[in-house]
Amino acid sequence: MRTSIATVSLSGSLVEKLHACASAGFDGVEIFEPDLIAGDHSPEEIRALATRLGLSLNLYQPLRDLEGVDETTFADNLRRARATFVTAQRLGIDTVLVCSNAGATATVDDDDVSASQLRRIGDLAATCGIRIAFEALAWGRFVDDYRRAWRIVQLADHPAVGVCLDSFHVLSRGHDPAGIEDIPGAKIFYLQLADAPALRMDVLSWSRHHRLFPGEGAFDLTAFVGHVLATGYDGPLSLEVFNDTFRQTDPQRTAVHALRSLRWLQDELHLIDIPDAKPPNGFDFVEIKAEDTGEVEVLLGQLGFTPRGRHRSKPVSLWCAGQARVVLNEQQARDQRPQVAAIGLQVPDAEATSGRARALMAPTAYRRTYASEQPFGATTVPGGVEVFWTSEPAWVGEFRDGVPQTPSPVRVIDHVNLSLPWQTAQDAALLLTSVFGLHAEEPTEVPGPTGLIRSQVLRSRVCAGPRARGTTPLAEPGAGEVRIPFNVAPHVLDDADPTQHVAFGCDDVVALARAARAAGLEFLPVPDNYYDYLSGRFGLDDGYVAELRALDLLYDRGPDGHFVHFYTRTVGSVFFEFVQRFGGYDGYGVDNAPVRLAAQRGRVGTVRT
Repeated sequence: MRTSIATVSLSGSLVEKLHACASAGFDGVEIFEPDLIAGDHSPEEIRALATRLGLSLNLYQPLRDLEGVDETTFADNLRRARATFVTAQRLGIDTVLVCSNAGATATVDDDDVSASQLRRIGDLAATCGIRIAFEALAWGRFVDDYRRAWRIVQLADHPAVGVCLDSFHVLSRGHDPAGIEDIPGAKIFYLQLADAPALRMDVLSWSRHHRLFPGEGAFDLTAFVGHVLATGYDGPLSLEVFNDTFRQTDPQRTAVHALRSLRWLQDELHLIDIPDAKPPNGFDFVEIKAEDTGEVEVLLGQLGFTPRGRHRSKPVSLWCAGQARVVLNEQQARDQRPQVAAIGLQVPDAEATSGRARALMAPTAYRRTYASEQPFGATTVPGGVEVFWTSEPAWVGEFRDGVPQTPSPVRVIDHVNLSLPWQTAQDAALLLTSVFGLHAEEPTEVPGPTGLIRSQVLRSRVCAGPRARGTTPLAEPGAGEVRIPFNVAPHVLDDADPTQHVAFGCDDVVALARAARAAGLEFLPVPDNYYDYLSGRFGLDDGYVAELRALDLLYDRGPDGHFVHFYTRTVGSVFFEFVQRFGGYDGYGVDNAPVRLAAQRGRVGTVRT
């Protein structure tokens, strides 16, 4: 099906938006009236530009507050409508969006009156070769349900009058979309799509500030569009997303982000043929870059990691503990300080994953590889971290002159926590969920010293068979899973650098902590107040609390088990966490995050005395 996007969804001038949409690969656009009237290009010039760029102009919108009014007001509304139709005609657009009346002029709550007025507007539109698509706004004064809008269109009984269906206006009100199938596809003149998070607020504010692209929110757009397609609708799949972030970010990047979301949705609906998402089996490695990795090497040595050698052709070393692999890379470091530069994933079918990444327009990350070395699939996540994937870690054999790996309580990489700027978080999450089939859990907010930090976990689906939308996979926590928490920090005046961390799963975190302390590891210090709090909250034995306190260990308990973990000091932009999950504990010790954040802000690098 053809793809389209409303120009209101992007930042910039109308000309910039058209170039961005064409560059991304959209088939067409909706012209948002304020974008046209704020520019200095005539409708004819915009029409000609769209033709040169290969874009169809599909809809002109919005024409507001026309029906449900007294006759005196309606006469003025006809004048406004005529001017709009002439503009659409100059643009070469044959469909104009008419929103249900949400203003003070809506004084007549009568379907027959609204139908009569739409019929007369349809007569006027037809003289310009225009159709009108009537849309029930979720906050319409009288008409706020698509089913009532359809009833009015039926009463109008005019060939130039049909409906526009907008997923936000239907799903935000909790209306059953199954009734869409009662509408003939030929009378659905346009389809607009937006996702949204589950929020409790008035629908107007929700719509104006918090819409998202498909696959990023709580709406079941696959089922919604399925009902529309069942009618025989064959028009564009068009995005109309009001969002404060997207209206500020680079339109080129946002347009690609938007089209990726539509291609994901088309894949869910089996409208395009691309390789299926095959969630990763686990982490292959994590890569840390720095001009000098010496501090990280000392840290890993204190934690029982074994140096497994240097790469035969690159200034890169490999450190291992259990099945956890850390690659230290001194080549082409963007920053002198250590930082998480890449994540390696083990996938069931690397070729299929690469094909899916290409189909979803994932940007390719390029890295020098000689013919004798294992190739990787690779992409760059918005925000800068690279993701590599392979089905077999044969690359480990490319490292030379290492020492034999020693036994360690460390088993695997449990999760990799990335800090992202607010303007790239949604884009990054969509790329990882769509390409790798990761499941985005409901976001949470963690209080920090400078405000609330929004955290959302992306994780692999490890259960077999179909899974209900929004449910958490059932599996042994940490077993063969990929977990990538995204943190989005608040805006702060001091522009503090974000940190990222790698968490390793352990069989005996207490023994590891003792050995690391004996080796000279500087732990992130935990205040005494925290341990007094633990005793009261969980009723832990005094001796056990004393052991936790002596080793700067943190504790959490959930309905299915408990969790013990500790943090290292921060080196550059990176710190490590070591965790042990008991029973079915499946969380991350979120209640301990404020303690960690406060300690990192005020006491990084200090040791308990």
